[in-house]
Amino acid sequence: MVNPRAARVADQIKQVIARMVDGKLKDPRLGMVTITDVRVTGDLQHATIFYTVYGSAEQLKQSGRALESAKGMLRSAVGNALGLRLTPSLEFVPDALPEAAASIEDALVAARFKDEQVRKLAQNAQYAGAADPYKVKHPAELADAAADAEAVSQWAAQE
Repeated sequence: MVNPRAARVADQIKQVIARMVDGKLKDPRLGMVTITDVRVTGDLQHATIFYTVYGSAEQLKQSGRALESAKGMLRSAVGNALGLRLTPSLEFVPDALPEAAASIEDALVAARFKDEQVRKLAQNAQYAGAADPYKVKHPAELADAAADAEAVSQWAAQE
């Protein structure tokens, strides 16, 4: 079960870090960084901050270096904002969400392609057996069935 206090602290850390990255950090290596999630341990001693960067892998690497170099200033800002007895240590981790989304998108494209192939094959498809696979009774059998039904109704009327 998730500790509600840890969840509130994680949300506050996310807001403080996002504000600092957006306005206070002036590192030229820092790209378009988005803080996606913050996870805090149950004892509030360690915070893992997940981030994404819009751009190439090199921009992601450079932004990671900028965040690591500003870790002390960011931790001080978190400590001042939270007012906890002990300020949690910070760890910055690139979020794998964009890669996961890209792999899901690739899987969807492959599924659409296979669906299109199946649809093209189905256009010229024919039944494997007869067009009407259900057994049709011979007219003589139908007449016998009608006679049986009439006999049953007459018997029911007599009782």
